[in-house]
Amino acid sequence: MHTIDINCDLGEGFRHDAELMSYISSANIACGFHAGNDDTIKHTIDLCLIEDLAIGAHPGFNDKANFGRTNMQLSDCELYDLVAEQITLMQDHCRIAGCLLHHVKPHGALYNMAAASETMSCIIASVIKELDASLYLYGLSNSYLISEAKKIGIKTVSEVFADRRYQSNGTLIARSNANALISTTEEALGQSLKMIKNKTVSAMDGFNQFDIPIQAETICIHGDGAHAVEFAKAIHHCFIQNNIHLKIPGE
Repeated sequence: MHTIDINCDLGEGFRHDAELMSYISSANIACGFHAGNDDTIKHTIDLCLIEDLAIGAHPGFNDKANFGRTNMQLSDCELYDLVAEQITLMQDHCRIAGCLLHHVKPHGALYNMAAASETMSCIIASVIKELDASLYLYGLSNSYLISEAKKIGIKTVSEVFADRRYQSNGTLIARSNANALISTTEEALGQSLKMIKNKTVSAMDGFNQFDIPIQAETICIHGDGAHAVEFAKAIHHCFIQNNIHLKIPGE
């Protein structure tokens, strides 16, 4: 029997958050830097509690103008403080709501840069260890986010994507590339099942396409995607049909 967590980036100002929550098991909530504010954080946590979802912090670069999707160069101390401030904010909101923070998943450019950087991943993992070593780190499968966290004893959850295409080195094709996003439900379903059942994903190297190994412990559906609700509903239903059970990491 296969199990999987379905996570979604929420609290980013899009109107279908509540609808998406019917089809996922984990929520990554924007911490007010790349999107959101105290009100959206509180509201999203309240919705998560109704749906019994795992609540995660979704820290990103302090860059609302670019939705946190533009690379920024920070010193090690600046990066540490950036991530620590956002996780602490989410911990405070969870405490007020009477619940616990479950995980951390970096957002956008911060996520992609850290996935390819041993140093950035080590800093993010170190923040988590300092603030709450029981938190899970959601990171790109086979990336530094996973390996560096494991080195210092942080629990990890290897993440794959239902709505993004991959490069041959296992990283995501940049959004600036016209081929980066999956736009049909059929392809999203096919890729999702392949990653979970076969532990592989189709990847591009120039004009060549081939399969690479991947570990799928949580699968992401972007809450801001044009087909977010459609994909989430179809994937959830497809998993039920294929005897793939939703399971929050650690439960």
